[in-house]
Amino acid sequence: MADKQLQEKYAELALKTGVNLQEGQALVINSSIEGADFTRIVAHKAYEMGAKNVHINWSDDELTYLKFNYASEEVLTNIPEWQVAKHLDFAEDGAALLSIRSTNPDLLKNIDSAKVAKANKASGQAMKEFRQYTMNDRIPWSIISIPTGDWAQKIFPDKSKEDAIESLWEEIFKIVRVDQEDPVAAWDEHNRTLKQAREYLNKKSYKALIFKSEGTDIRFELPEGHIWKGGSAKLPNGNNFNPNMPTEEVFTMPHKYKVDGKVTATKPLVYGGNMIDGFSLTFKDGKVVDFEAEQGYDTLKHLLETDEGATRLGELALVPHASPISQSGLIFYNTLYDENASCHIALGKAYPTNLEGGSDMNEEELDKHGVNDSLTHVDFMIGSADLDIDGETADGEKEPVFRQGAWAIDFD
Repeated sequence: MADKQLQEKYAELALKTGVNLQEGQALVINSSIEGADFTRIVAHKAYEMGAKNVHINWSDDELTYLKFNYASEEVLTNIPEWQVAKHLDFAEDGAALLSIRSTNPDLLKNIDSAKVAKANKASGQAMKEFRQYTMNDRIPWSIISIPTGDWAQKIFPDKSKEDAIESLWEEIFKIVRVDQEDPVAAWDEHNRTLKQAREYLNKKSYKALIFKSEGTDIRFELPEGHIWKGGSAKLPNGNNFNPNMPTEEVFTMPHKYKVDGKVTATKPLVYGGNMIDGFSLTFKDGKVVDFEAEQGYDTLKHLLETDEGATRLGELALVPHASPISQSGLIFYNTLYDENASCHIALGKAYPTNLEGGSDMNEEELDKHGVNDSLTHVDFMIGSADLDIDGETADGEKEPVFRQGAWAIDFD
């Protein structure tokens, strides 16, 4: 059994640094019933910190599988209005949102990928208004993960369920800095480091970034007025929060109409309970015009068919290959972890906060500035130890940003 004291420190970190819970604020937690013990610890800590209400949205992998296996498409694509209203009610009240993700990566591998894609699209459409709150940083939100049996044994297949869970707890505690004496202080220092990187890139304001490595040769033009973010984010009232724990990235958006070249994924992508691996995408004028996949071709195809915006990019993130997650040598089959081991990009919706004044623009204005819109936002990893990145200045000069997977910049 994982160290109870470290679990309590993790819960406290998620509340203080993750969502930065305030006294008198409501907290909404998305969690699986397999993680009930840890979720109760979080709820207890939240009430001790003065939360006025802690609401749990429970999920269960076995029940999710049964529903996808037996229910009709009509049922799977019908999102009840009360579910949407519940989320909007909490958002309008300024609640904090903490998602504790720990789903089995292979949960829906035997389910028709078209069925899964339709359900995901219906959910995206129904929750579009609610997502405006999170993607524009209007409420504090954070994503963390805890071990569950199926996920842990996917990472450590040669271990028993109990030993695999214990090993994964140890890795998580280390990666999110919970094993340090004061995790909150450690995250404050980490956020300062990421702030240096994003401030440097914002000052340079490159016109484009060019990525080259084995299987990848691509140019991402960046919108005028783009903003690099990373580490902590800021609410309209000035309070900080950390959307992802762990996080090792600084990120912005590519111009939705100005991406050209080929990119090859360097880690598997788990999407909709299915694995996509050994895949590459070719872009022309910002749009995917060709793609390949050794595993999960149909799943990738359905992802790209979600809507027009799913064939374009909404995020570009830089992560040095020497990040703690990369150095663990593990593939986590969990985007929250794997994306922070590697430079990555995301198909789908862009964060309006990555553009000057973007949060105040309507859809037409955002499109005019090259900001992508979609019902989906799916990150996949493209970084490696041989990745070189050049920054292209407004006058066409090229400067090294990454060499051999590491920063080629002195931030001091």
